[in-house]
Amino acid sequence: MRSIWNGAISFGLVSIPIKLVNATESHSVSFRQIHTEDGGRIRYRKVCELEDREVTQAEIGKAYEDADGSMIPITDEDLSQLPIPTARTIEIVAFVPEDRIDPLQMGSAYYLAASGAPAAKPYTLLREALKRSNRVAIAKFALRGRERLGMLRVVGDAIAMHGLLWPDEVRAPEGVAPEAGVTVRDQELDLADALMDTLGEIDLDDLHDEYREAVEEVIAAKAAGERPPEAREEAAPGKVLDLMAALESSVRAARESRDGEEAGAAKEAEVRSLPQRKTSSRRAPKETGGKKSTSTAAKKTAAKKTEPKKSTAKSAGSAKKTAARSTAKKTAAKSTGRGGDKTAAKSTTKKTASRRRSA
Repeated sequence: MRSIWNGAISFGLVSIPIKLVNATESHSVSFRQIHTEDGGRIRYRKVCELEDREVTQAEIGKAYEDADGSMIPITDEDLSQLPIPTARTIEIVAFVPEDRIDPLQMGSAYYLAASGAPAAKPYTLLREALKRSNRVAIAKFALRGRERLGMLRVVGDAIAMHGLLWPDEVRAPEGVAPEAGVTVRDQELDLADALMDTLGEIDLDDLHDEYREAVEEVIAAKAAGERPPEAREEAAPGKVLDLMAALESSVRAARESRDGEEAGAAKEAEVRSLPQRKTSSRRAPKETGGKKSTSTAAKKTAAKKTEPKKSTAKSAGSAKKTAARSTAKKTAAKSTGRGGDKTAAKSTTKKTASRRRSA
């Protein structure tokens, strides 16, 4: 990209040599004026009114037209003597949040390119400082014969500068808004919100200049000796005097358009839902070893195999306990019987001995 201005950024005591490059370009189709009868080119010639003759560029100077119509000549030497510190310098005067800048003030955009290897370090320093502070720099610079206001911000890995209008160059919006009092109902606001939500967002990269493309098609057709394409006739929309009806129709049309786009996208990519797995009402038994099973199928199989064993084990255990209890009772009865016999024998012996003593 060709630079249009060379200078430096004044950042306190730091000076950064830079080149100014246009950040935007126009793609509009330009036309020349011709004589319709023979196709001859129409040109503008600079003619002196007093001498009535065409003059060259070297003979042309500048002048200021006074209120009475008189001309006050101004030479380049007069302008070079003006005390403008920003003649070759972009002087940063402040750092402010970006939302402090009114978009109405923003004008042409430029890229600031570092001029030479020595400018790389201070250029990067300013860029990273702007990134970390989340602020923009306000600067003053001179371009094309007048001092201007600019805003420096980071775009990718580069520093961009937007030319700003001076605050007194922005007109106040007086007499623009409706003077008559207008009342907006909540239902109308709800429909407006619904329309905004239905339209949704858009990627600005998807937008393009359809008018320019149509003009280029006409030019290509005529250059090839063909008939230029005709514009398609679109149905004129009906006049809707009711605002609510207009909003409802707009919401309906936007939804139909969106549904059509979604249907087209669905045809390109068909999505099939997987069948849901049937879950068993039985719970898998807990493992005593503390190890987790790695397969649901293994759990179910283990559960099925374990359940009969558990019931058998339970019945066997209960049978063993019942047998043990009955055995214990028999043993206790036997022991009780034997103990009773011994006690009876002892009492009989004692009675016999007492009888003998008394005798």
